[in-house]
Amino acid sequence: MTESSTPSPFALQLADIAWHAGEIILAHYAAGVAARRKEDQSPVTAADEEAERYILDRLHAVAPDVPVIAEEEASAGRVREIGARFFLVDPLDGTKEFISRNGEFTVNIAEIENGRPVRGVVYLPAKDRLFVGEIPGGAFEIATRAGAHPDFSSAQRITARAAPADGLVAVASRSHRDYHTEDYLKKFPVKDFVSAGSSLKFCLVAAGEADIYPRLGRTMEWDTAAGHAVLAAAGGSVTTIDGRPFTYGKVEEKFANPFFVARGRAGDVSPPG
Repeated sequence: MTESSTPSPFALQLADIAWHAGEIILAHYAAGVAARRKEDQSPVTAADEEAERYILDRLHAVAPDVPVIAEEEASAGRVREIGARFFLVDPLDGTKEFISRNGEFTVNIAEIENGRPVRGVVYLPAKDRLFVGEIPGGAFEIATRAGAHPDFSSAQRITARAAPADGLVAVASRSHRDYHTEDYLKKFPVKDFVSAGSSLKFCLVAAGEADIYPRLGRTMEWDTAAGHAVLAAAGGSVTTIDGRPFTYGKVEEKFANPFFVARGRAGDVSPPG
């Protein structure tokens, strides 16, 4: 992978879109939230919907010919035909974290080419962390502050780390951790465990703050694509639990994912035999 000293101009356009969507979300966060249930019983708020409308408008302006698959549109049955290149958007990943006010919610925007995430932005507006990754190019973190547009020139490169000799730091869902995950992680030399919400988990591995993130539960492509892009750009990987490539554009599955595991530097965190 050819590394760059800064994110590309197009990656920064996506980061700008995510940051402004985060400002919309923070306004709702400050005012208090009222959630309702979608048909699948997952929660949704006005923040999800307003942020998604903003992101869709901006993406259409910067890439008018590229289709977008976005969570709330898909939930409403509005799914566009996709080609080799398309965007996946989750305007507010971690709605449960948003409602519980722990700050671990994200804005996710990913660009997919031929089934692979080649560019992704993950923004945590309540945690002042913005992650950008692209292949080729590399992964970066940009410090943010609510109400002040980020200085994109301050982007700092991040790299997934090699597995520590004294054991792994595992990260798993704060809302969806279960005995399947616990059983899977027993096969690894785990020394510490971190709970986190949303696509932040991918970014913790990408930034070298954790080593492995398994998910043995239901996720959708818009939940994972942006974090996957950041982690892959940082030198990590995402595969199915049995080691197959983890791909996107699964129209026949209605964009549902198989179980997966995200890891740090290639070859350093091996799947159980």
